[in-house]
Amino acid sequence: MKTKALKIPPNGGSKPNPSNLILGINPEDSSMNLIPGPVGVWFVPATITPNNFQYKSLSNWALNIAVGCGHGCIVCYVPSTSTNKQAPQLTRYNVTDPDAEWGDYVLVRPWDEKKFLASLRAAEQTPVAKLKPDGNRAVIYSSTTDPYQVVTHPDAAIQKLLNEHLGRMVRRSLELIRDHSTLNVRILTRSPQARKDFDLYSSFGHRLLFGMSLPTLRNDLSRIYEPFAPAPSQRLAALRAARDAGLNIFVAMAPTYPECDSKDLEATLRAVAALDPVTVFHEPINVRAENIARIQKAAAAAGVKLNTGVFSSKATWARYALDSLHTVEGLASQVGLADRLHPWPDSSLESRSVCEQLSNPNEHLKWLNTCWSRVSAWPGKI
Repeated sequence: MKTKALKIPPNGGSKPNPSNLILGINPEDSSMNLIPGPVGVWFVPATITPNNFQYKSLSNWALNIAVGCGHGCIVCYVPSTSTNKQAPQLTRYNVTDPDAEWGDYVLVRPWDEKKFLASLRAAEQTPVAKLKPDGNRAVIYSSTTDPYQVVTHPDAAIQKLLNEHLGRMVRRSLELIRDHSTLNVRILTRSPQARKDFDLYSSFGHRLLFGMSLPTLRNDLSRIYEPFAPAPSQRLAALRAARDAGLNIFVAMAPTYPECDSKDLEATLRAVAALDPVTVFHEPINVRAENIARIQKAAAAAGVKLNTGVFSSKATWARYALDSLHTVEGLASQVGLADRLHPWPDSSLESRSVCEQLSNPNEHLKWLNTCWSRVSAWPGKI
């Protein structure tokens, strides 16, 4: 049964209207002619594309279901690594500064099943020798946005249609990966909305890993750093539900905040250890483009004093980052996660200026290379 099309007339603005962009489970189901604006439909369909992860050991490919993300995490690096490159196209949607406006724009990708299947075949047929070994032949949902975010729009009818579209697109694409390839899947989200697809995840067996970002258990800190994302308590509950459903899970303690002291980090690690995760990734906040300015602005607006002094220079940031990384390593040993912890030290920690501060730079470089060369575990892998 076809869905009735929803047409929204142009608002007469000076910027071009992305016309008749396809929205729905297949091109004939429904369409929308959206008013140009920061919440709407992007002009390029969702396909599986090679990612550019460095030292992450998350995946070889990504499926990004939107440009932008409604969670608007102020620490997020995506604007500096992805959406800033799309700045010329984003002006069509009244987005003038992709970094400063991060969180204000969500442009969902249309669904074109033929194009998606073509991208799936290309990924499936890529020789293993041409892939980074740390990617585990996996597709990540998602690398530059959250696959289970809730899109908000001032028009309730449009909002409903956008969210229904995202849900269908994620589920249909997963079904196609499961049935038409041997690729693995890694789900990374901050949203408990993922629970609705636990049944589908289970059908993948060892081919799918479900994970959530959980930098801290403190809801108060999360409200500053991740203002529109679900609270850590909700995420932890979703992870427990995934464990109880028999799913293979991982956790990304990323990025942990300067306010996360040893006591806070230990509490998070103990809660994570109880989940029996396959892998626990960890990284502190890295300095990217305007994310530090966003942190300072958010703290001022909330009347909260944050430890932003650690970002005042490259030297102070390096000390904070290394202290956080090594503290988590030590605590992971105490809670039984030493063999599952996968640190994510930033590439800048290899610089001469950092090494000159250290008493044993050779050991430091050896540790960095161990982290960067590691291949994260995958269940059932021989």
